[in-house]
Parts: sequence; C-alpha cells; structure tokens
Amino acid sequence: MSELTAPRSWSGFLRPDGRKGVRNLVLIVYTVECAQHVAHAIAGGEEQVHVIGFPGCYDNEYAIRLMLALARHPNVGAVLSVGLGCEYTQPGRIAEVVRASGRPAEWFFIQQSGGTTRSIERGKEIVRRLRAALEQGTARVPMTLADLTVGAECGGSDGTSGLAGNPVVGAFFDLLVDAGGRAIFEETVEMIGLRQHLLARAASAEAATQLAAAYDKAVRYCQAVKQYSISPGNFAGGLTTIEEKSLGAFAKSGARPIQGVIRVAEAPPGPGLWLMDSVPDEHFMQFGYTNPNDTEGLMDLISAGAQVVLFVTGRGSVIGSPIAPLVKVTGNQQTFRALEDDMDFDAGRVLSGEATLRQAGLELADYVLRVASGMPSKPEQLGHREYFIMYKHQETPALAAGCRA
Repeated sequence: MSELTAPRSWSGFLRPDGRKGVRNLVLIVYTVECAQHVAHAIAGGEEQVHVIGFPGCYDNEYAIRLMLALARHPNVGAVLSVGLGCEYTQPGRIAEVVRASGRPAEWFFIQQSGGTTRSIERGKEIVRRLRAALEQGTARVPMTLADLTVGAECGGSDGTSGLAGNPVVGAFFDLLVDAGGRAIFEETVEMIGLRQHLLARAASAEAATQLAAAYDKAVRYCQAVKQYSISPGNFAGGLTTIEEKSLGAFAKSGARPIQGVIRVAEAPPGPGLWLMDSVPDEHFMQFGYTNPNDTEGLMDLISAGAQVVLFVTGRGSVIGSPIAPLVKVTGNQQTFRALEDDMDFDAGRVLSGEATLRQAGLELADYVLRVASGMPSKPEQLGHREYFIMYKHQETPALAAGCRA
C-alpha cells in the first residue's frame, strides 16, 4: 500500500464551539462513588450513552477540571450529571458549565429523587429527551484528517513495542501531522534518559523550554516517589531498563517537530505534535501518582479533545475507553493471534517482513479513518468503556502557561 484507501472525508458532528466529533454521545457524569450504580443503571441498555465519574466525596480541582473537559468533548452532544446529595462536587455546576458550551445538560440528586429505582427511571426519561434532541438538532459536517486530534498511550510493553508497535503509531502520527491534524503523546516518566532527544525535536525555543521543564519535573517525580515506569510485565516481555522502555515509548511520537507541552484537560492550541504532561506538580509529588494505570492515561488524552485514542501494548490488553473510540495496536504477532477479538491492529508484520514501516503506518491510518467515520473499534464492539479519574494535583493550564512563560 502506497496511499490511503479509506475515504479522505467523512461526516462528523458539529459542536457549538466549532469542534467536530466522530461520535454523538449522551454522557452521564456521577459526582461521587455513592451515585455510580444509579448512573450505570441509567446507561444500561441505552445506545450511545456513556458514563464517567469521580469517586471522591471531597472535591479535587484536577478531577473536576478533567470531568468538565470530558463533558465538553467534541464527541459528546449532551450531558446528564447525577449526584447523591451530600458530596462537595456539585452536579448542578457541571450541568451549568456544559450548558454554557451550547450543549443541553440536566442534573439531579438521588436523595431528592426518591432513591435508586425512581432515580433510574427519571434518568432514563432524561436520556431519552437528550438523545432525541441530539438526533434532531446536531448538524452533520464534512471531516478530514485535519479535523482529527488523536492521542497515543502505551502500556504492557514488551520487546516488540519499541521495535514495531510504537514506531507504526509514530508513522501514522507523521501522516496525521502532515495532513494538518493534531497528535498527542504523553508519559514523560517513560522518557527518562532521553532529554537530549526530546530537546532536539523542539519546534521552537519556547517549545524547548517547555520540554526541558516537563522532562526535569518527571525525573524529580520519579526520584521523589522512588519508582520508575517499568513493571514486572515489561521485564517478562524482554525489556531490562527504563532507558530501553523510554526509547521504545518515544518512538510513538514519530519524527515531526514537537510544538510544545500541554497539560491534562488542555487542548492543543494548534495543529502538529504535542507532548502532554500529566505528572503531579512539584509541591504535590507525593500525592496523586502519575498514570497509576493505563486507563487513567487514556482519560487524560481524551480530556485534551482526542476524538480517537491509540493504545500500544505488546503484552496485550482488554480495556476500552468511554467518549473516544480506542484502537489497540500490538507489535507482537503472538499477542495479536491470542487476543484477536480485543486487538485492532497487528503492527508485528513489520518485524516479520510482511509490511514496511510506511505501509503499516498507512494501514493504521486507514483503520483510524474507518473508525472515525463510524466503524466500531474492537473495544467498542465488546462494550469496553473503562475509565479512571483520580485525585491528583496539577495546576490549571492557564496557571501552568504563566509559569512556563
């Protein structure tokens, strides 16, 4: 394959802020763990209704900022926010912010709605109204690669991840950036040892300053928590050091210049390749771990507006994600065959000689385009919608931008 075979243009969903979505979802947001059963029961059996939520009874600025960004994601058309009634995080405030974005939003407290059964009935009636409003009132508009924001995460890495899985994602990212789209990669704690390589890719002096600050903070974080991002599964898969894992993880960024650093819930300010910093800030390093699991990292990427997210795993994974379709890529052909119902893309053909890196990148681009135009990814087909929103402390994007200036 030398060119894309999937349609270069497809029909997306226009939002009031001008962004375009590849799905048209009703999102249910619960504001405390006590409300999660009701929220999931409301979504049960409903088409195109997803759930996210925060378990904490006490609020957390990072978690609220994350939920507000997810509730105004381009794939989300309407929101129902559900609370118990005695938590700090207020569902009414979430609905208010969502309405200000031009989307319909409703909310209620379970304690004021008659308990579990009546709240589920009330929620389902609200969802029916919201979905009807979306079906009638959402404009369909053309989309191309230039309208896409795609995030990439890797986890459960093995020796093939850095040799095939991540490089194929990098080849796709190069195609996306060249077409005017936005590509986001993260996991600065998996870039230990690569400072000079990061800075060599900076698109500007300002970007270099941002990259240096993000890298140095990640090193201090790892030293503070006395843990580097390498696991027993990585060793079992053939990796031996954090430097080895870092080199492989960095390959998913491709070869294009890095425009700068964004933070969780901050959309890239322009096209091109961007690094996300999800590490807790300096004075909070002992509280709120960075990427405690793969799902948390994917939620961070989605909060930046990624309409599709890629997950590279040599060891294999069965997770999905809400809001944005997840495409799972592996560089290990044995893993692909063993988990074929779960894995979307076999990048191991690069190692077997069945495809060149460029060919595999084009084929992955074709797959992403088909998913963006409506084809369910493997996790979507299986109903996987895992999410994780944690307590963490990181300054708001606006404050962080001021600190970087």
